[in-house]
Amino acid sequence: MIDVYNFCPRCGHALQTKHLFGSDRPWCPSCHYVVFRDPKLAVGALLVQDDQLLLVRRGVAPRKNFWALPSGFVEYDEDARAALAREIKEETGIDASVGKILEALPLRSPAKKGVFLLFLARATGGSLQAGDDVTEARWFPLDAIPWPEIAFPEHLRQALSQAGITK
Repeated sequence: MIDVYNFCPRCGHALQTKHLFGSDRPWCPSCHYVVFRDPKLAVGALLVQDDQLLLVRRGVAPRKNFWALPSGFVEYDEDARAALAREIKEETGIDASVGKILEALPLRSPAKKGVFLLFLARATGGSLQAGDDVTEARWFPLDAIPWPEIAFPEHLRQALSQAGITK
């Protein structure tokens, strides 16, 4: 196990590894603090308007230059829906209203483990323009989704299925 901490965040003593609560965890022999590694929470949007799907071309790894749903990570003090509305605006220039959760999927990035929540969203304003960590933002007709160029096709298939879209 790769530890995030080498020293106790409470007392500064060097951490050791101890089997606690069903797993090997960093543990402080001085103050008995246990370090729990918390999962990351990522959010993504299925945004369909007039039989078109909003996708972004990723400008960063993993899957750089592939198309994906607008998405990103939730900050520590942020509501998941607010985080997704922020990410949509940052990546696409589109203002959005974030609705119901369509699916909860495992996040299996080599660097980050956690949960990926897929939401249904709808555009409420703004102007389409690529921003933040994407190189392009575009509306695709549902019957012309570039499947060979989709970064995470399982996420998109799950989202479309849960939304009852079968194009």
